[in-house]
Amino acid sequence: MLSIILRTILTYFVILLIFRFMGKREIGELSVMDLVVFVMLAEIAVVLIENTDVPIWQAIVPMVTILLIQLFSAWFSLKNQTFRNWFDGRPTVIVKHGAIDEHAMRKQRYNFNDLLLQLREHGIQQIGDVDYAILEPSGKLSVFEKEEDGTSGYAVVLISDGHIEKSGLKNIDKDEEWLRSEVKKQGFDSPEEVSLCTINAEGEIQMDEKDEYKK
Repeated sequence: MLSIILRTILTYFVILLIFRFMGKREIGELSVMDLVVFVMLAEIAVVLIENTDVPIWQAIVPMVTILLIQLFSAWFSLKNQTFRNWFDGRPTVIVKHGAIDEHAMRKQRYNFNDLLLQLREHGIQQIGDVDYAILEPSGKLSVFEKEEDGTSGYAVVLISDGHIEKSGLKNIDKDEEWLRSEVKKQGFDSPEEVSLCTINAEGEIQMDEKDEYKK
């Protein structure tokens, strides 16, 4: 019994330490990678606590290995957008200007019951009241209601971490040549110098310079 108690305490602090190293994220915003880590840690913890014949190091080593994999994956995802999009997923526009994109819903295996449920959670009954509804990689639905003038606070992302978001350009019916021209108007040589670029319904463009390019 004493051995089980000690192993439980040790496991608790090891997993707590691992989660602290992984960074702060809400449960609803966990990526697929995070969920895999949580499941694997839980399985290893059960083995460590229940099988007192198993040396502690045989459980600690896999836990540390999982942490290192997670840290490397997080670091690499910051450097490589393709890797980040493949593992974490991308947001999908489900409703645009009150019109449902059924093709996008089928692609995400997202049905109308899910949509209506999450709209009700935002206090919305009529789809016509929605300007934009975006299904986030976490499964959460972000909703932007129409204002009295027919607009909303939704801003389309055109550049993220120096990379042009083609889906954003498609959303506003613009091409890369137009975007590069706007980038130069803002005093940047190329999109690679921009950390984030957005455009709202009024056509106002906001750009933030990447830290490494700041004087």
